Amino acid sequence: MFKHKHPYKPFIKKDTTKLIVGTLPPPRFSTGELLEKDVDFCYGSYYNSLWLFIDKIHNLKLRYDNSNEAIKERKQFLIQHKIGVCDIVESAEREKVDASDLGMKNIKLRNIISYLKEYPKIDTLLFTGGNSKNGPEYFFRRHIKNYNIKLQLVNNEVPRIHQFVIPSEARESLQSKRTIKTVSLTSGSGAANISISRLPLYKQLKAKNPKFNTFDFRVMQYREFL
Repeated sequence: MFKHKHPYKPFIKKDTTKLIVGTLPPPRFSTGELLEKDVDFCYGSYYNSLWLFIDKIHNLKLRYDNSNEAIKERKQFLIQHKIGVCDIVESAEREKVDASDLGMKNIKLRNIISYLKEYPKIDTLLFTGGNSKNGPEYFFRRHIKNYNIKLQLVNNEVPRIHQFVIPSEARESLQSKRTIKTVSLTSGSGAANISISRLPLYKQLKAKNPKFNTFDFRVMQYREFL
């Protein structure tokens, strides 16, 4: 049984307003066996594609290697745009050493609500995946049951948007409550390509431009929130 522990602490600053929430990076980031184009930082897998989307949207010309410079480039972007990263899974066990969310067992979650209380300027959670089993939104829904919090649907189109109310301080007075928006972005994994290809909007855009692909669709979707 492989003990898969998250290799990175949450990346959050005092003025962070948006928080990217995923699950766990591939096991090689915990074991230190990085590939040539991997970056030793949150969402550093070249095959995850999140930073490829961000790079395309903002024309950053990022490095994709194991250098400290590549890490600094990503941190600078996050700080400049007041974006943080706090994956919801702290650790899990795996029988098969791979990056599958479904392969996780004995899962320990991070306390996202406590981070929201600690950093009161955060008003948006960006899930890198929907409510499928062992995805970030799935785990978050499980997590907030401990606080008697429920997500309220705002928009049922992809990406689905919800909101919930939490106290911004432990004292839970009416004055301290605030509303947090959640956005369930389409996962950057290749497995999500099938679900994208079935979306009416994707089919419509593909019909207009045969060169339009699932990467372009994600860039279009992520642009609004990142």
